[in-house]
Amino acid sequence: MKRVLGISAYLAVKEIWRNRARFLLVSLVIALITLLVLFIAALGEGLGNGNREYISKLDAQLIAYQAKSDFLISASRLDRDRLASIRRVAGVQDVGMLGTANANIILPGGGEPLKAALLGIEPGHVGEPPIVQGRPLSTKLADEVIIDRSTALRSGLQVGDPLRIRVTQGTRDEFYELRVVGISDGQQYALQPSIFVPFFTWEQVRPKSEAEVNSGNDPVGNVILIKVKDPAQAESVSQRISAQVNNIEIATVAAAIQALPGYSAQQSTLNTQGGFTLFIGLLVIGGFFQIQILQKVAQIGVLKAIGTTNTIVAATFVIQISLVTLIGVAIGGLLSFLFSLTFPPTVPIVFNGTTSAIAIAALLLIGPLGGLVSIRYAVRIEPLKALGLSI
Repeated sequence: MKRVLGISAYLAVKEIWRNRARFLLVSLVIALITLLVLFIAALGEGLGNGNREYISKLDAQLIAYQAKSDFLISASRLDRDRLASIRRVAGVQDVGMLGTANANIILPGGGEPLKAALLGIEPGHVGEPPIVQGRPLSTKLADEVIIDRSTALRSGLQVGDPLRIRVTQGTRDEFYELRVVGISDGQQYALQPSIFVPFFTWEQVRPKSEAEVNSGNDPVGNVILIKVKDPAQAESVSQRISAQVNNIEIATVAAAIQALPGYSAQQSTLNTQGGFTLFIGLLVIGGFFQIQILQKVAQIGVLKAIGTTNTIVAATFVIQISLVTLIGVAIGGLLSFLFSLTFPPTVPIVFNGTTSAIAIAALLLIGPLGGLVSIRYAVRIEPLKALGLSI
């Protein structure tokens, strides 16, 4: 076997070197396919991450929605009475109200306002993001804000800076000034950078209709985030909450992510595009090596006539295809890395290690798979027919 591999490797490398321009062209085509596949994977990861980032990082296992809201956060409305009722259920460790809205951040330099998700949370409770710089929110009524890393990068704001937001309340634009007290890691919500304010401050500054401006009703959030004492018992705690608290429905964090508007369809579309790109790569590689075999039928016939076995012929083509594919994938991977360094934070592209590794492994496999037909054709070539000597 060692001798067979040695001869096969020699023949494969020798031919690649003698026809290096032709094989380099194929490697560059594979590199472009690799670039496309990796960017589709990174785009899918970036868009999905931008949609689910805050929800996926919650220190919670369950989310309570208003009944019949179809697990849509924007369609759900829950009051603080239900918050207190859920807190009393056995097995619940902590709860926190979450309110969602949008606001425009007025940038210091007078540039285009930055659209951001305005999230109202309970300071010190589940839902408040971990701080990487600065400190957490102090009280439920403080004029303070935590910004996520994406907001900090896009706005240039730092801990201690004033943050001015513009919202529409009734028919007028209102301006509020808050103080940045902390910066969290990436916590995007609905593909927007996020700012976190105490819940009662959120109720004061959030966009409102004319009826809400004049109503004076008690604050209402969208959903209630629930942390259970034992995550293994989350299902039973969910059942107890549903039985004891009226007009709510409970979802796990994973189910809540799948229910985010457009999330599942978006990921399915991008995965389908990635699959078709791999299939195109399979056809390109298979077609190229099939043409290669047809062009050197006589040479293969000579090799077989002097005693070269089908095993050596097959191994030669497998090694040749694998080397060309490996070179192409390496070039494509390097180009992807270099291009990724040039993208601004506004572009939703994230190169996830696991996702990229799976894409690269699939790309390395399509070479040998694409060459299976040509290899099968090569080993079936008859020496005498190939040399035109058969009767």
